[in-house]
Amino acid sequence: MPCEFVSLMVAFAPLFSKPVFQHAQLLLMGAILAPGKRTVTSALRVMGKGQEKHFQNYHRVLSRARWSGLAASQLLLSLLVSTFAPTGTIVMGLDDTIERRRGEKIKALGIYRDPVRSSHSHFVKASGLRWLCLMLLVEIPWAGRVWALPFMSALCPSERYCKERSRAHRKLTDRARQMLLLAARWLPRREVVVTADSSFAALELLEAVRAEVTVVTRLRLDAALYEPVAPRQPGQVGRPRKTGRRLPTLQAVAADRKTRWQKLKVENWYGEGERVVEVVSAACVWYHRGLPPVPIRWVLVRDPQKKFSTQALLSTGLEAEPAEILGWFVKRWQMEVTFEEARAHLGVETQRQWSDKAIARTTPCLLGLYSLTTLLAARLLAAQSLPVRREAWYAKQGATFSDTIAFVRRCLWSHQHFQMSAMKADMIKVPRALLERLTETLCYAA
Repeated sequence: MPCEFVSLMVAFAPLFSKPVFQHAQLLLMGAILAPGKRTVTSALRVMGKGQEKHFQNYHRVLSRARWSGLAASQLLLSLLVSTFAPTGTIVMGLDDTIERRRGEKIKALGIYRDPVRSSHSHFVKASGLRWLCLMLLVEIPWAGRVWALPFMSALCPSERYCKERSRAHRKLTDRARQMLLLAARWLPRREVVVTADSSFAALELLEAVRAEVTVVTRLRLDAALYEPVAPRQPGQVGRPRKTGRRLPTLQAVAADRKTRWQKLKVENWYGEGERVVEVVSAACVWYHRGLPPVPIRWVLVRDPQKKFSTQALLSTGLEAEPAEILGWFVKRWQMEVTFEEARAHLGVETQRQWSDKAIARTTPCLLGLYSLTTLLAARLLAAQSLPVRREAWYAKQGATFSDTIAFVRRCLWSHQHFQMSAMKADMIKVPRALLERLTETLCYAA
């Protein structure tokens, strides 16, 4: 293996026993090199282990071996932060996705809304597993844009699954609270900002985590907003008030002609480049009867060109500027790109494990492989630029994940068999075993 790969994997060695760690490294390299399905058998084939008699040992890395996924997530986050975000505010993204799977032996299956195939007017259901993912949003030097790098994923079974097994059901916001507090504990001396969609705009969640992390998400235009409560006077009796005077809704603020809008230039508006929008912002308290009041800063955004409808954002960080809040929020669209690229290039939804432990481990490992591949590319590149695939009919400007994983694969293949100095550059002796492996990989590539 290349020295860069070894130095990266050494950080994870304490999580495994010695034989399990050797098997895990081979599976990791096989998952990077294998095209198509990401099963244990496909990883073994591409690594030349098609005749391995004790193949069950590699399956047991996922189904039986003792190692902690949370400890691996903490190590992966520390490597990502030290490489791509050593200073400044750490921006994360939180989102859920559906892994479309079928099978009677997969116990945690549920029926969910398919976010890829559904729209505002068309509802599509999908059978599969729901995963909640926390990703680091950082700019990648060789790509010239922000990438979403997964480092922690949690399986969120359906309510029916928990009811059938007499277990307490944990809502998506409950899982999110645990993950956010855990990530904040892993980064005690860093300011953490988390962006999420409207599914996580819940008062209980915001109140539980606002002391540790700043949450930026969407806000309903008809949300009940109030002034902060006035200080209690000496000798004042009665139960303390939770809020002050009721404020107009954001829908009314947007329709009011007296509202003073300010123009704001956003550098990267959902991958479309620079966009000028109009904003208005203020601090208040968001409150609903029976729930805790949460101090927030809201930002109302409208498009002068009227290409999108007026929308509102909230931030639990009251000192944040509207430009910062909007800049943080637009980064989260990269999470959808990561989910799609993980399906296209890392074989998510093609694994075929049936045991509960293997199912709970395989998908987080494949999503984490997205980040590991990016880390490995950063170490292999050093000061050089990543080669980008260009054709006569497509002048590709920036590198994507497909270019990154292709570069890593080329380095892994080259290191295994081409570490020799040849006198003639136009002639290279290819070992027969390598030629057969490459031929078989190409012939069976899906």
